[in-house]
Amino acid sequence: MTVLHPAVTASPAVPEARGDVSHAVRTRLLGGGPRQLPGESAIARCAPYGDDLQLALHLCYELHYQGFAQVPDTLEWDPDLLRVRALLERRLESALRHDCRHLPDVEEGLAALLVEPVDGTGASHFLMSQGELWHLREYAALRSVTQLHEADPHLWVVPRLRGRAKAAMVAIEYDEYGCGRAERMHARLYADLMADLGLDSSYGRYVDAAGAETLAASNLMSLFALHRRSRGALVGHFAVLETTSPPAASRLAAAMRRVGAGPAAERYYDEHVEADAVHEQVVRREVVGGLLDDEPALAPDVAFGIAATCLLEDRMGGAVVDAWSRGESALRTPSHGEVPLPVAGVDR
Repeated sequence: MTVLHPAVTASPAVPEARGDVSHAVRTRLLGGGPRQLPGESAIARCAPYGDDLQLALHLCYELHYQGFAQVPDTLEWDPDLLRVRALLERRLESALRHDCRHLPDVEEGLAALLVEPVDGTGASHFLMSQGELWHLREYAALRSVTQLHEADPHLWVVPRLRGRAKAAMVAIEYDEYGCGRAERMHARLYADLMADLGLDSSYGRYVDAAGAETLAASNLMSLFALHRRSRGALVGHFAVLETTSPPAASRLAAAMRRVGAGPAAERYYDEHVEADAVHEQVVRREVVGGLLDDEPALAPDVAFGIAATCLLEDRMGGAVVDAWSRGESALRTPSHGEVPLPVAGVDR
């Protein structure tokens, strides 16, 4: 198995379109004029959790991160693309608010995250109990859409917080970025995990292979992060990730050991078992608690962030496990014409 070296900071190629709306956005990024961009009626016809809308949002959001190869940096603040992005966001957020309309309060929502189901059905449960190497490789490829810029979206909220919440958020982010050591940054550790699994760890490499559910879970971070009005929702989102990470990471570390994935693959999840157990307490007491002490009116937004994150993470996990349970690949397509990851029964 050939191991490809990490390249976590290079700008990726523009992903292939998945419908008329994402095609129009892609065309604009590659030099087309603004007149080709979709209008409100076209976006209103998009399924809010579907491939076309989610890929179009990903294209817009990525301009704020590493960007794309051969796409001018000036398009980050292109007013026509920002108009389209706002329409896409409105479509997605409207669906999320409808589907998460029955909200528990913040304390109930956080308490529910601490309850481990007896018969867990998510991806980490599947991988721990019966996952094979090809399952783990697919899961790592899909999660790379988010994990290769792990923690980056959450930094947007720091200037929008005050006092305890801001200080605690920065302390946790300092850990996420390796406490000042580049080789210990969590995004770099994830690239090392991918290399152990024989995957290409280039930034954005597996976007074309990721289904709408994966893109939606990733896009949610940016939807909340890029808007000051959503600072409460982003804190709720962050609380879900930090609270649910230790038990899931423990299962994934066990799965990596069972299949002999390699020391870097094990290390990434071992790191999260330990670090996020501490982070969970800090998030609850200082980030969430500090925010709500300063701005108690944001409690419904925090609760919405918790509910929306759980919804989209469950949708992603369900789609992946459903495919694997049928003996099928959870990947949408090989990326950029290269040989696909192994599928059921094949170990390349």
